[in-house]
Amino acid sequence: MDFRNTTRRDLPAVLALLADEDRVLDPASIVVGEAHERAFAAIGADPRNEMLVLTDGVAGEEVVLGCLQLTYIPGLGQNGQERAVVEAVRVRADRRGAGLGAELMRLAVERARERGCGLVQLTSSKRRTAAHRFYERLGFARSHEGFKLRLKP
Repeated sequence: MDFRNTTRRDLPAVLALLADEDRVLDPASIVVGEAHERAFAAIGADPRNEMLVLTDGVAGEEVVLGCLQLTYIPGLGQNGQERAVVEAVRVRADRRGAGLGAELMRLAVERARERGCGLVQLTSSKRRTAAHRFYERLGFARSHEGFKLRLKP
């Protein structure tokens, strides 16, 4: 397995993971729109953002097994240390239960630690109770209530 920065070639597979977390979608069926291209380019151009994938070679072809985005936020809290925000964590539906999610998160936390972050944080939809148990098993604590305000274009 390989844990690395996402390349443009990975984009359809990442979008497939994000589109449906309960089924395996064929990346070839994913339409990569202009907004996706802009967002991908912006993440790649920003030194405080990383889109990362966990891949494996299957039958001579690399397959994206999981993904996540790490965003590093500077702040005055945490004694001036950056914090890492984990977003868009997904593991292929047919590969869950084998420890890939834990490995993906372990690698992300290690990456944040190497960068000098003092905290790793994430949010998870209230309906994703299995994900909440997963994060708690990894040592994450429910320390805050999150709020979102959806803005209409």
